[in-house]
Amino acid sequence: MTQTTSQQELFQFLEDRFACAQACTECARACALRASLVDPDGTEEQELVRRKGIMCAEVCDATCRVLSEQNGLDEDGIRVQLEWCRSVCLECAHVFDRHPGAEDSAKACRECAQACSDFIATLV
Repeated sequence: MTQTTSQQELFQFLEDRFACAQACTECARACALRASLVDPDGTEEQELVRRKGIMCAEVCDATCRVLSEQNGLDEDGIRVQLEWCRSVCLECAHVFDRHPGAEDSAKACRECAQACSDFIATLV
C-alpha cells in the first residue's frame, strides 16, 4: 500500500465518519422536535411517540459525540455505539410511521440508521 492510498483511505474514513455524525445530528434534531410536539398528557400512542423520540434524540446525540471525539472509544466501542444507534433509529422510525405528520422524522431516523450501517461497513 502506498502512502497516497493510505491517505485516500484515511480521508474517506473521515468523510464517512463525518457523514454519519451529521446524520445523527439531523436525526436527533428531528426526534427532539417531534417529541416536543406531542401532548405529554395525550394517548398511550402519543406517549410512545414522545418517549421513542426522546430516546432516539439522546442516542443520536451520544453517537455524534462519540464520532466527534479524537481520542474516544476504540473501533469495537464505536461499532457497538453505531449498532445501538441504528437499532434505536429503526425502532423510532417504525413508531413514527404510525403517527400522522411524523413522516419527515421517520425519514431522518432511517437516514441515520443507514449512515450508521454504512460507517459500520468501513470498520470491518
